[in-house]
Amino acid sequence: MLKRLEQRLKLKMIPAVFYTSAALAIVFVAIAAPFNEPVAAFFADVTGWISTYLGWFYILSVTGLLAFLIWVAMSRYGTIRLGGDDARPEYSTLAWFTMLFAAGIGTILMFWGVAEPMTRLANPPLAEIEPGSQEAARLAMSISLYHFGLHTWTIFTLPALAIGYFSYRHGLPMRISSIFYPVFGERVHGPIGWTIDIIALLGTLFGVAVSVSLGTLQLNSGLNYLVGLPTTHLSETLIIAVVTGLAVISVALGLDRGIRRLSQFNIAIAVLLLVFIWVVGPTLFITKGLVENVGNYLSDLPWLAFWTETFQETDWQRGATVFYWAWTISWAPYVGIFIARISRGRTIRQFVLGALGAPTLFTVLWFSTFGLAALNLEFERGVALASQVQEDVPVALFSFLEQYPLATLSSLASVVIIIIFLTTSADSAALVVDLLSRRDDQPSQTHQRVFWTILLGGVAATLLLGGGLDALQNVIITLGLPFCALLVFMAVSLSRALHADYLGYSLKDLAGGRAPDMNIMGEAPSGEDKGTEPFMEDRREQEEKPRE
Repeated sequence: MLKRLEQRLKLKMIPAVFYTSAALAIVFVAIAAPFNEPVAAFFADVTGWISTYLGWFYILSVTGLLAFLIWVAMSRYGTIRLGGDDARPEYSTLAWFTMLFAAGIGTILMFWGVAEPMTRLANPPLAEIEPGSQEAARLAMSISLYHFGLHTWTIFTLPALAIGYFSYRHGLPMRISSIFYPVFGERVHGPIGWTIDIIALLGTLFGVAVSVSLGTLQLNSGLNYLVGLPTTHLSETLIIAVVTGLAVISVALGLDRGIRRLSQFNIAIAVLLLVFIWVVGPTLFITKGLVENVGNYLSDLPWLAFWTETFQETDWQRGATVFYWAWTISWAPYVGIFIARISRGRTIRQFVLGALGAPTLFTVLWFSTFGLAALNLEFERGVALASQVQEDVPVALFSFLEQYPLATLSSLASVVIIIIFLTTSADSAALVVDLLSRRDDQPSQTHQRVFWTILLGGVAATLLLGGGLDALQNVIITLGLPFCALLVFMAVSLSRALHADYLGYSLKDLAGGRAPDMNIMGEAPSGEDKGTEPFMEDRREQEEKPRE
């Protein structure tokens, strides 16, 4: 029966991944929508346990992965290309950079650009720092850059690098499970690989759904300011429906006509907004502060990267760093595949330095401009922005813009930016989820991408109905934990594959135990000459699950 349905609907997918992931997401929506309070309470309990006993694992893992990426880029492996030795980038550096933000943290910057510094000003992490003080302001900027700088892009860059390497250099499918070929061999094309891809697919759905939910809250606040739209669940549901509809149109147009053009248009508007605030705001204060922020960030980064609240009994990290890492980790499969998809031909060194450096630089510029301008309003003009943010986080950006000339125009531009960022995030996610759920020899089907886009909108609406920001944090911290462990194993698998590649051994040799022990000098053992030719096998029978 399922076979006939697939033929009628012209579905192209791996049945075990597609049906399991879709069923679990639909069951979550079906249960959580009518029973949102018990579901929210369950995730709150699980999150409390994770934060207490495993918060340190999130902190240590992300910092360790950052060190690993820097080592890989600077090592002898840095000259390896994602593809053949003659491969060259498909997209220009500028187009590549704008598309990084299509799948990356465009919505996050819009939501937290003002809210994050103001929140940390009112609620500093260290008990000895007085809320609202100058020291709290200085640390608030460092924490903002810590939360959205190098560590965030580490979580995106590692899976992107691993996927690009295994796909373009060794011909494996562009799926998360392919990264584990050196460990599991051909078993990644069976139940083990399916399980990994299901975790990645669900993480993508829920991670992007959280971002769509947060963006919806912010859009509702902006539209309330502009046109008086009430901030109710009905309004939020309508906004999600509109964003989902726009994403459906974009996903039907495809990567080049839809996502790329929207991304380039949106990043241009975002830069104009940034320049506008820098010009009409406290220009000298922002410029001086930008320089100081870089120094403070680099100075505070070593202790922030390893700080786990050991010597103070607070719950600060649960709602801050642990939430951000879990949230970003839930995006990692989707952003990783998307970035890999647009990065063929770049060397590992170019890729790592570009994917870490360029977005982090833009993040520093963004938070320094909006964060410092907001702090100036708080300290110099007596605007109680921090207290407003504490009462209503989504309204932060619009309360901030209201203090400057052309408030209505800048707020309208912000609404447009948020809508486009949400649209590109949703359609990029649908493209990646579709890729995760079908075989590499099957063409992408528009109606399948539309299905995933609509399901993502349903999950976003359900999460919003389940209790707002606190509920979103609890769900994502819980769902991010399994993939955090997968990220660590990704680094191990990638390092083994790179070393075998350098010594002249193929992935099949490595997975089959035929590659010798690697010596620290990188010298290949004599007597054998192993190649690293890409390999592609027909996995149709392995990936087809028997069904009636």
